[in-house]
Amino acid sequence: MRTGRPERLTGFDYRGLHRYFLTFCTYQRCRLFVSADRVEMVLRQILRAAHDQHFAVLAYCVMPDHVHLLIEGQADCCDCRRFISTAKQLSGFHYLRMFGQRLWQPYGFERTLREDEDSLSVARYIAENPVRAGLTRSPSEYPFLGSSVYPLSEILEAVQFGNRWWK
Repeated sequence: MRTGRPERLTGFDYRGLHRYFLTFCTYQRCRLFVSADRVEMVLRQILRAAHDQHFAVLAYCVMPDHVHLLIEGQADCCDCRRFISTAKQLSGFHYLRMFGQRLWQPYGFERTLREDEDSLSVARYIAENPVRAGLTRSPSEYPFLGSSVYPLSEILEAVQFGNRWWK
């Protein structure tokens, strides 16, 4: 997992109706997301930032030491860098206040997706992450996997059969 400053696409604006795959890692990769109350608080702030910044969270997975997001801008004014900053600031502030610990590493992983097939492979990667980590036998059993837009069952069916589920 890359922890240095993320590489930026030369000449790419990062604003508008684009789709991104993001990964935020916890500070020093500590396993902070081991209880539902911590996950729910952080997820609530990330979804709040997404709503405020006009991003749809097509898929998310909160793992013990990192969070995966598949997001899509819903307006021309959407700014991925602003979303990342807002999501990490809001969740980090609330986490520090509630649990007395620093939450995030300074940087993370960010990939701009260009094709529907990229989005499907990212959604598959996100959904299967808890299985690969040995946390569950099936993505449907993992409690911290979902979407702010679609029922989890639609995402899992699309991932299984290679169908596009987003509109």
